[in-house]
Amino acid sequence: MSSMQKTLNIIGGGMAGSEAAWQAANAGLQVIIHEMRPKVETFAHRTGNLGEMVCSNSFRSDDHEQNAVGLLHWEMMKANGLIMQTAYKHRLPAGGALAVDRDPFAESVTAALRDHPNISISYDEITALPDDGHWIIATGPLTSGALAAAIQAETGAEALAFFDAIAPIVYADSINMDIAWMQSRYDKGDTVEEQTAYLNCPMNKDQYEAFIDALLAADKTEFKEGETAGYFDGCLPIEVMAERGRETLRFGPMKPVGLTNSNDPENKPYAVVQLRRDNALGTLFNIVGFQTKMKYGAQKAVFNSIPGLENAEFARLGGIHRNTFINSPTLLDDQMRLRSKPHLRFAGQITGVEGYVESAAMGLLAGRLAVAEITGQTLRAVPDTTAMGALVSHITGGAEAKTFQPMNVNFGLFPPLEGAKNGRRNRKDRYKGYTDRAKTDWQAWLAPQALAAE
Repeated sequence: MSSMQKTLNIIGGGMAGSEAAWQAANAGLQVIIHEMRPKVETFAHRTGNLGEMVCSNSFRSDDHEQNAVGLLHWEMMKANGLIMQTAYKHRLPAGGALAVDRDPFAESVTAALRDHPNISISYDEITALPDDGHWIIATGPLTSGALAAAIQAETGAEALAFFDAIAPIVYADSINMDIAWMQSRYDKGDTVEEQTAYLNCPMNKDQYEAFIDALLAADKTEFKEGETAGYFDGCLPIEVMAERGRETLRFGPMKPVGLTNSNDPENKPYAVVQLRRDNALGTLFNIVGFQTKMKYGAQKAVFNSIPGLENAEFARLGGIHRNTFINSPTLLDDQMRLRSKPHLRFAGQITGVEGYVESAAMGLLAGRLAVAEITGQTLRAVPDTTAMGALVSHITGGAEAKTFQPMNVNFGLFPPLEGAKNGRRNRKDRYKGYTDRAKTDWQAWLAPQALAAE
């Protein structure tokens, strides 16, 4: 087979594209990553690095026995996943979550791919769907306008979309530590550093009520005429949550449970704003769950009203942007290929998975599927009892096409455990049953016999 026939082209160098390239290159394919940044900028990205994190620095829970996304971490590590390996290398204390120092993380991903002998990187924008070759489209939620229009023209359907928001980042030395204190909720973590990974700003009832009033009255970014997309529920702007009820935030990102104010231990806060370390130096903290569509001036006024943040200075303010994704259940086959043009595979958030981890996971799978196809082999279907399999099964046919929306991995996507009594297990035992089964099935799928020559 000629080198061109063995070449895999990947459009997009985010989580999915980077992971797909790593998997394919390690299997011996020549890979070209087509990344339009930094020549063509996006609303959210700041650099031209591959694997840049924009909305958050967290890969969420790292509990691989009780949490579906933690299980996905485990599965990707077992599959020699670049994104997970790099995440652990640049891990920051974050209690039970896997948070990373985002700039060194992206720099390491970029270096690993740039230095791989089987990978080359092109920084030109792809504006049309290729007619031949082997391609993975992993352009993410910020697909360029020209390529998005080409995808829409090919699929013959109005592109589905939703709005996503970004939380602000605060300079640590501008936070008033006479009011704020360091503690992870329920002191979670195995070390003192992990147990004090979060910075907390307390509010009494009057302060909380005033904050909600200011939030509801603040100037906000309005959508342009014709923009009718909704929000992804896992990343709602705080204003939208507040509009759903004055207590919504206090039972969500501002819940005061599991925390004791070391500056005033006798008084239990009515609500708490948490900030998570955003870099290894500890000089930057992002406000957890505070994605926002407030205009910049309003953000400063509202966030400076939070006790402890009265003099806070911002390294980055929040914002909102439009995300696009395809209706994968109707458009993709079980190999993640576009039914109308099977030389095109899709991976990552554009397929309707939500989150860095899920995007990288679909990139990992797309890369391995491409390797099997290009080398003339058959790859067994990933068991839907695994986190990887449950997720890809959902987007390629398990979801209801008419109501298809972005989805994080969760145990609701997994087949029920065998046995009539399993449905009545307590949740801890049930989740452990899911993860034990998944680990066994995933390792069996990764074994050499999973690939068989045609």
